[in-house]
Amino acid sequence: MNRLSLYWILQIIGWGSFASVLIFFASLSGGSLTPAQIWAFITLSAFYLLSSHLLRYIVKTYEWFKLELPQLLLQVILALLALSLVTTIAQIFINLGFGLLNPKEDFRFLIISANLFLSFLFYALWFLCYFLFHFLDNYNNSLKYEAKINEIRLNHLKSQLNPHFIFNALNSVRALVDEDPVKAKSAITRISNILRFSLMMDKKQVIEFADELATVKDYLALESIRFEERLEVIYNIEDDAYSYKIPPMMLQTIVENAIKHGISNLVKGGLIEIKCREGIDDDLYIQVKNSGRLITPPTLKTKREGGHGLSNTLQRLKLIYGEKGTLRIFNSGTQFVITEIKIPKQRVNLE
Repeated sequence: MNRLSLYWILQIIGWGSFASVLIFFASLSGGSLTPAQIWAFITLSAFYLLSSHLLRYIVKTYEWFKLELPQLLLQVILALLALSLVTTIAQIFINLGFGLLNPKEDFRFLIISANLFLSFLFYALWFLCYFLFHFLDNYNNSLKYEAKINEIRLNHLKSQLNPHFIFNALNSVRALVDEDPVKAKSAITRISNILRFSLMMDKKQVIEFADELATVKDYLALESIRFEERLEVIYNIEDDAYSYKIPPMMLQTIVENAIKHGISNLVKGGLIEIKCREGIDDDLYIQVKNSGRLITPPTLKTKREGGHGLSNTLQRLKLIYGEKGTLRIFNSGTQFVITEIKIPKQRVNLE
């Protein structure tokens, strides 16, 4: 059962129970309960259902749960007061429609005040339940994210500590020790930076784009030692990209994939171009273009089909951004493959 279906089931059960309670207590007040009264209670409950759904829509559309607590409380109280007033007026029209309106009683200040208070209380209880559901759901997603991060970290460290990267990098450094000691020291520093970054990334959900790019540059600098003139690297980074945060090791994973499945398979090597730009809707588009040819596009559904890198990247995007974060890989002409990631707007304070 998806979240939307569960939400509507809880809405119907909750406000349906509310109507049942109203009818039950009305039947205890003495006298026979008429069909008009029953339908009036049902209509009022339906109004509560629709109005609370409207409140949920406003909360989600304007992302109230991302607000600071004082601002959130202020907006919630104002919204509940407005809904209470509208509901009290709606209750008058419902009674009028079913021929149950008694102006002498229903328009008394005490009755109107009581209806306003009860409506505010009902909406407040609903919002509290919705807030708790939202909190528990986010907590559950956070636990899933932490589990996935740990898995990615272990997979990434495993891939680094095998001959695919560390062994080749150390061999490259060994060859430089005698002929270019300064360059060898620089390469060792880059290896240290990458390993330190890998060990620290598991505690963070997103990091500054500049930090991720620095690690990628260290990695490509090491690979340039191994491939020499067979690897050409181009950076095409817009300034706006540095005002975003992205999941750690995500760009690094895509670049490693481009080296492993693209450049390494070409006798003459090739090109890797990293391009980052801000889209029309303030999304960040990250493209990694590499020489090669994608014969069969990966489905990205299982590790067997997409491998550790692309599969984990897609799952992390879904966990953090939902449907707003995307990953796609496709051929560009006959000589290049492009992997593109879309990161939703998530500005960071650079001051």
